[in-house]
Amino acid sequence: MNFLYQIARIFVGVLFIFSGFVKLVDPLGFSYKLEEYFGPGVLELKFLVPFALPIAVFVVIYELVLGVTLLLGYAPKITRWSLLLMIVFFTFLTFYSAYFNKVTDCGCFGDAIPLNPWQSFYKDIILLILILFIFFKKEYLKPILPKKTNFALVFISILISCYIGYYGLNHLPMVDFRPYKIGVNIPDSMIVPEDAQKAVYNYHWKFNINGEEKVITTQGSYPDVDGELIDYKTELVDEGYIPPIHDFMLEKKGMDYTEELMSEPKLLMIAAYNLSKSKEEAWESIMPTIENFESEGYKVIVLTASPEKDQKVVNEIVKRELNYYLADETAIKTIVRSNPGLLKLNKGTIENKVHWHDVEELEF
Repeated sequence: MNFLYQIARIFVGVLFIFSGFVKLVDPLGFSYKLEEYFGPGVLELKFLVPFALPIAVFVVIYELVLGVTLLLGYAPKITRWSLLLMIVFFTFLTFYSAYFNKVTDCGCFGDAIPLNPWQSFYKDIILLILILFIFFKKEYLKPILPKKTNFALVFISILISCYIGYYGLNHLPMVDFRPYKIGVNIPDSMIVPEDAQKAVYNYHWKFNINGEEKVITTQGSYPDVDGELIDYKTELVDEGYIPPIHDFMLEKKGMDYTEELMSEPKLLMIAAYNLSKSKEEAWESIMPTIENFESEGYKVIVLTASPEKDQKVVNEIVKRELNYYLADETAIKTIVRSNPGLLKLNKGTIENKVHWHDVEELEF
């Protein structure tokens, strides 16, 4: 029994540390996911949306530190109760999301391991069983090191976690799990292979047959039925192959310029998903870099989802008219975790990208 307990303890502890770390390197990404959960159509907790970022940072640091305390056997009562309450809450959340099809990716492991809602729920069920075992067999949860050593290690883990979170908020993530990492060619990442698996749909046809309603399901073809069609519904069974980048499009005045811009050998892209939320000092700090790149023959564009009135505000800040292109806000948030962030591209290949705090690191 003790052997099984220690196996469960190590597995859960390591999983919590891993799960906390991959979200902590990208706290903004997890806060976007919380905003999705808090928003309309899901939990309807709109009053929490402004606090999504501090909640995200607190939750992931607590999750990571819980993994450490479980492995060390430190503060066993607090650790056991925290684990139980956390997994019960997230099991409910993933079930709600899966059953009502509210959120397509739970964000449990950030962008490192995307899971669909049902996969997330099944994962949480396994964790719930293991944590219940750890919770009720508390006599096996003992400190593995002296009390002072355990305290020091937990304190150090808190400090390291806070630093990782701070770095992720003020710079780009230490580890980039997203499809727009440095070295990626965007056009190549948008290609769907000819032999790729296609999406599979079930079509539910409702007929009136001799005064009785019957539903017949096919995967596309119209049923050979002698009756009156009343209604039909489609159900996605398997979404098939989805390329790593599938929502990238650069528009201007209703025209698609994606192909043209992705063929530019010298392109500096300033990505700012929301101009009204960007800081004035950010634009002031990146203007010398914009001018330097322009002098070296680079085409400089600003990629945003903001309307023209916000674009004019930024133009007034920088005292010139910038070259704006429109894209989906979620896609821009995925491209770079900075508002604004800068990317240097060569024919669609991301050669470098930086947070506006680190603009001086962007070289020709």
